[in-house]
Amino acid sequence: MLVGAGALPSANGEPTFEAPWQARLFGMAWSLCNAGVFEWDEFRVRLIEAVGDWDANAGDQSTYHYYEHFETALLAVLKTKGLDLDGSVTQRASVLAARPHGHDH
Repeated sequence: MLVGAGALPSANGEPTFEAPWQARLFGMAWSLCNAGVFEWDEFRVRLIEAVGDWDANAGDQSTYHYYEHFETALLAVLKTKGLDLDGSVTQRASVLAARPHGHDH
């Protein structure tokens, strides 16, 4: 798992999630890694880069959102594997965000 730089938010040693999409994103990353699409260390490097980029460019008004960096890292590692999903993920997220309150699926 992720320890040190890029470690997952956790409580009592268990990952914590503020919203269902975060748990799903983590599950997708873990499943893709277990399926051999990428090595977890490859992902970890991308996550550390994503957090570092945010640190270098964040203004005083920026709020740190771990799973946004997690998503950036996952998309980056998949792109290196020839699976460029940036457009389709963004498009699907927009469709889901436009749904009325109460739809969490």
